Amino acid sequence: MYYLLQIGNSIADSTQKVVNAAAQVQEKISLWDLLQKGGFIMYPLYVLLVATIFVFFERLIAINKASKIDASFMNIIRDNIITGNISAARNLAKNTNNPVAKMIDKGIQRIGKPIDAIEKSMENVGKLEMYKMEKNLSILSLIAGIAPMFGFLGTIFGMVQLFYGIASTGEYTLGTIAGGIYTKMVTSATGLIIGLMSYVAYSFLNTQIDKTANKMEAASADFIDILQEPTR
Repeated sequence: MYYLLQIGNSIADSTQKVVNAAAQVQEKISLWDLLQKGGFIMYPLYVLLVATIFVFFERLIAINKASKIDASFMNIIRDNIITGNISAARNLAKNTNNPVAKMIDKGIQRIGKPIDAIEKSMENVGKLEMYKMEKNLSILSLIAGIAPMFGFLGTIFGMVQLFYGIASTGEYTLGTIAGGIYTKMVTSATGLIIGLMSYVAYSFLNTQIDKTANKMEAASADFIDILQEPTR
């Protein structure tokens, strides 16, 4: 009977431990608390995240502004040039603030020179405008490369923390290794997520720049065609 009571008590204790463990697992942890477990490596990752968001929206606004082109712009330029009203065409291009208008303005300034010289001048302006749109995009490319590396660095620190805890306590328990595992997993996941965000942002902005570049090339070709049309 005594042994049966002991077995019953053991089962009860085991059951209580399982219940307590389940209750601990069910406890919710906030995102901020989880991120804090990543340790000091999280702070440079926070900086990279803020830089990614800032550069993305700053470039997105600038590129969207550059890509806005009035559908009637080239038609008005064509009518003014064909009728010989060069000054009106120049004023329109000069007062329109986008890459296409700046290219056309340079082309109008070179009217009377050989077509090759006009194309070259417009091409140079186009390159400058492309450089302006691509400004700071290299930051996103850099973050996409180094953010996962910071996460990997956090993995190393987490493993050092884990083994140091085991060596200093001489115990291989869940409590001993939890801190190192948290640091390892949180920093690795955060670094990968930030790197992925930066890569997606970089690719998206490059696509938008390519669309604007196509509009610039089309406008340049239209302008050269206009110069070869007979005047009225």
